[in-house]
Amino acid sequence: MIDVAEIHPRAAMAKTQFASLAREIFILKKQLNAVILAHNYQVPEIQDVADFVGDSLGLAQQAAKTDADVIVFCGVHFMAETAKILNPNKIVVLPDKGAGCSLEESCPAPELAKLQATNPNFWTIAYINCSAAVKALCDVIVTSGNAEKIVNAAPKDKDLLFVPDENLGQWVLEQTGRPMTLWKGNCYAHVEFQSESILKLKQQFPDAKVVVHPESLRAVRDLADSVCSTEKMIAFCKNDPAKRFIIVTESGIIHRMQQACPGKEFLCAPVFDVMRAPTDNCRCSECKYMKLNTLEKVRACMKTLAPRVELPKEILERARLPIERMLEISVRS
Repeated sequence: MIDVAEIHPRAAMAKTQFASLAREIFILKKQLNAVILAHNYQVPEIQDVADFVGDSLGLAQQAAKTDADVIVFCGVHFMAETAKILNPNKIVVLPDKGAGCSLEESCPAPELAKLQATNPNFWTIAYINCSAAVKALCDVIVTSGNAEKIVNAAPKDKDLLFVPDENLGQWVLEQTGRPMTLWKGNCYAHVEFQSESILKLKQQFPDAKVVVHPESLRAVRDLADSVCSTEKMIAFCKNDPAKRFIIVTESGIIHRMQQACPGKEFLCAPVFDVMRAPTDNCRCSECKYMKLNTLEKVRACMKTLAPRVELPKEILERARLPIERMLEISVRS
């Protein structure tokens, strides 16, 4: 019998009901020569069986260099598409085919093409949270972790168009000073955070540092001690001497933060007023799409190699170029 600890150091501590699933997944991974990639927003039990847990940039980098035959992508659809674009000859499966993204849906490729046609000098920068069809229309891809660097590297003689997240785009504009036309899209999970709720939570815990994802509204970002990607959030909390942090992003990140920063306390930011009556339950922000993936679905997709992510050849080839440009710029000193 396989020791659960052989799967992952943290998997041995998983709840009993997930132990047998974890063992099955480990066996299937060996049989398929598969790699399991999980986003930071995935449920803890999925993070615990993954070979790599990270943000969009880290997952893209792992997908680009894997030698596995099968990529099990525990995230949302656009992320699995990115893995397929970088590995057109590999099998890429997504545990739940319904794991989409409100931000991706806010920017249909035909509508983007119409806007691009209004200005031949547009140089289009797309946040990775977009469809493969949108990526194929763009000049470079960015993540929240590298957007500032890549925008600074953009041609100076071009009119920059940033899609699809207007909040991330506005934050990058503030950091770089580069004028950009911003697409009017947003992540439904991040725009639920309100400054009033963060302020009241800060009043309760005045020693807490506030760490905010740049997809949040500007009024929320203005309250932050640090505005950064999920991966940089983890690094900030690990290196900062503070012992308590208010985390303003999807609550799935807390699991990894607790593993990386033992002895520190992480408070999920509420998505509405923490001072309401006790009958009103305060809830933390969860992405309904990220949470569609479960350990049972991970096992099922590995058994059936479905649902698979497939893309037309022309989209694969065209969308690869801006992703490769991103990866090239990202590794520059």
